[in-house]
Amino acid sequence: MERRISLITLGTTDLDRSRAFYEALGWSGESPDGEVVFIQAGGMVLALWDRALLAADSEVVDAGGWGGITLAHNVRSPDEVDAVLAEAEAAGGTIARSGAVAEWGGYTGVFHDPDGHPWEVAHNPGWPIADDGTIHLP
Repeated sequence: MERRISLITLGTTDLDRSRAFYEALGWSGESPDGEVVFIQAGGMVLALWDRALLAADSEVVDAGGWGGITLAHNVRSPDEVDAVLAEAEAAGGTIARSGAVAEWGGYTGVFHDPDGHPWEVAHNPGWPIADDGTIHLP
């Protein structure tokens, strides 16, 4: 198996609300059928889909709690961390942890989207970001 993640799907309780949130962040997408939204995110795709349908399709029982996953968005500077957190809050997200120096030497904060999916926004000085937005482990 090649080391690649092609698509991440987030279960939503209100597709229109979630789509509006991500569009307010500049992440516009397409919906081929009105039931799922596909957003190009660098070299992969982020999908928004009804949480119950996603659970059924994934053969899991949805207990309604946190799913044990956090998404991350790395940026080029601590100031950019704070700017992205402010942008997420203005779009309707909730700031779970304001930007601050991390014990590992970077700078990080966390926002939750309208469905509670956590996003870490981080500047890691040891992981330079290429012009195309990709990161590669040193």
